Amino acid sequence: MRYAEGPSTARRIRIAAGPERVWEILADVEAMARWSPELVRVEWQDGAGAPATGARYIGHNEHPVNGEWRTVAHFTECEPGRILVWCVLDAEGRYGEPAATTESRMATWSFTLEPEADGVLLTQTVTVGPGRSGLNAYIEKTPEHEEAIIAYRLDELGKGMEATLRGIKDMVETRPN
Repeated sequence: MRYAEGPSTARRIRIAAGPERVWEILADVEAMARWSPELVRVEWQDGAGAPATGARYIGHNEHPVNGEWRTVAHFTECEPGRILVWCVLDAEGRYGEPAATTESRMATWSFTLEPEADGVLLTQTVTVGPGRSGLNAYIEKTPEHEEAIIAYRLDELGKGMEATLRGIKDMVETRPN
């Protein structure tokens, strides 16, 4: 897979609760920092305090190799109980020109909820690009390893998504109504 092809990965988990209950936890975006290995905290922008189409937050992130950085997340789709989609921008220009629009996004993330007889199938997905991200510097140094670099990062992101999904499941299934 090449960066220009928009590499992506997804993880799923079954949760024994209805979509409304799962949505309560997803809508608490600040809680995601408890489970994500990279997101440290969320700083809402423009008076927002919850996901809604057009809402934005600054994500404060850390990685053992890449250090600390900030991104701006823009919610592009928000349908309670069904889907939540946001694009992540390099607004500070850490990886190239600062991104001011979602067309230059570093990545697109989403949660989708599919009702099932005994609960919900929750899926988290990430698609990298088309804008520059931390991967580009590694790929430019060793272009012959582009596919391996992307595979490594998708695996790393997948493990983080698994931790997040487990955290959501535990919170939903153990928290009293």
